[in-house]
Amino acid sequence: MIRQKIRLGDLLIDEGLLTQEQLEHALKLQKESGFSKKLGQILIEEGFITQKELLRALSKQLGYEFVDLYGEKIDFEKLGRYPLQILKNAKAVPFDEDEDFVYVATSDPLNFEALEVLERTLMKPVKIYLALEDEIEAIFHRLSILEDTKYIIEEVKRELHTEGIKKEGEESAVTRLIHLIVKDSVLRRASDIHIEPDEKKAVVRARIDGVLQETFVFDSEIYNALNTRIKLMGGLDISEKRKPQDGRFSLVIEEKLYDFRLSTAPTVYGESIVMRILDRARALLRLEELGFEDENLELFERMIRYPYGIVLITGPTGSGKTTTLYAALNEIKSIANKVMTIEDPVEYRLPLVQQVQVNEKAGLTFAVAVRSFLRQDPDVILVGEIRDKETLDAAAQASLTGHMVFSTLHTNDAPGAISRFAQMGLQPFMIADAMVGVVAQRLVRKICPYCKKETHLPPSLKKIVQKYLPEEYTLYKGAGCSKCDFSGYYGRTMISEVLLIDEDVAKLISEGATKFEIYEYVVQHKGFKPMIYDGIKKALKGITTVEEVLRVTKEK
Repeated sequence: MIRQKIRLGDLLIDEGLLTQEQLEHALKLQKESGFSKKLGQILIEEGFITQKELLRALSKQLGYEFVDLYGEKIDFEKLGRYPLQILKNAKAVPFDEDEDFVYVATSDPLNFEALEVLERTLMKPVKIYLALEDEIEAIFHRLSILEDTKYIIEEVKRELHTEGIKKEGEESAVTRLIHLIVKDSVLRRASDIHIEPDEKKAVVRARIDGVLQETFVFDSEIYNALNTRIKLMGGLDISEKRKPQDGRFSLVIEEKLYDFRLSTAPTVYGESIVMRILDRARALLRLEELGFEDENLELFERMIRYPYGIVLITGPTGSGKTTTLYAALNEIKSIANKVMTIEDPVEYRLPLVQQVQVNEKAGLTFAVAVRSFLRQDPDVILVGEIRDKETLDAAAQASLTGHMVFSTLHTNDAPGAISRFAQMGLQPFMIADAMVGVVAQRLVRKICPYCKKETHLPPSLKKIVQKYLPEEYTLYKGAGCSKCDFSGYYGRTMISEVLLIDEDVAKLISEGATKFEIYEYVVQHKGFKPMIYDGIKKALKGITTVEEVLRVTKEK
């Protein structure tokens, strides 16, 4: 194995990734720890450099190549034969083999002792590659899951091979397995569950705080039984495997009723199943609980209390648009108001609100529903999404005839909604007359309060967000603990930008101004703050991290 030639700290300074003061601080901490921690580990923990930057430096120092483990076809059955603890000690994964070598990826190439133990265990010379720790940890996680679910799989297989023989009144093993998957996801605070078939196995992943995490792994035989049972629960046709299907079911988990929106889609190896977890309590949030900063909340409350016009919530799928819309409806609904919605599908049932579900087979589209609503004398109309010109025309007409219209649109920022309406064929003067305001939003993960600690910002990230930072500031991150599943994050909150269409902005729109001209004008004259500003503000308050903000936004 190649020993280091240039000292790591000097190499990082030469690369411009570290300052002399930061290196001295890290060396002092290493000395205080009794040299139990490696320098690279301390530099990452203190936030001076990222893991990628450390590995890039080690690659130059040691001459090892990088490998993308997600791009490698890993044989988990073979990997499962190696002692997991030895792999974990070396932070290493054997990912390939030829006549001469076993190819091993590690995130800790300086752990010579553990790597030598692994080499003796493999009984063959190893060739070392570098890989990100997250990728290696994901493989260890998969191996642990395979071990943990072994007994459940055996029970289901026994039942399948004995033609489902069970005691009267007893749930089948497959049903118990579904309850286990769902309960595990609910307790982890997941928003949806994905069951995805592969060539030989099926993987269950739960989206926790917006990020997918693998929770179970089964072979094809178990997947087929799961697929059939879930489709029956959702009222789907179990014989139809060539077309997408949608369904719904409810389950009681820990004495609380949850609704599940079911969707299937045919893939190469079988049907991909997604179960969206709908917690009824989440639909009844107040505006103050969403995560708006005071200034943005004040603007949004002004917008939703206008007597007529269109208020848009924009953002990608999973950015919390529906939750914001429902919170706005909760804020303004009353006995004195008639509120009607057209949704695809209706996710949550709301009191005092007349909710209609799109049924395209019967000819009930968004546009048809909005036009029919006008004969019902509503005060407020919610349109689930403006997807086409017909729906846009109907919504604009409703707003111009004295109705308040709430809807969603897929754009990256608030000014982009104006140009999207123009692209869809609405005349600029109509946009100016109809539109009241736009909220663009994203969801960011919150720092875990149980393991929160101060950190520093690596120079590479500081360069990007420098103009949003004050001279003196403190940033935080989650160190990782059992409460947050060692992710450092617990829960999510919103970051947003709010564009109010006043007379000056409406005049610009009616004159055909571009998205960029409108953006420049509102920033300079109306105090408009882009979403990244809101995100960095929350990072400075210790709510989230700069890395998380940059994951969902881009610097302007």
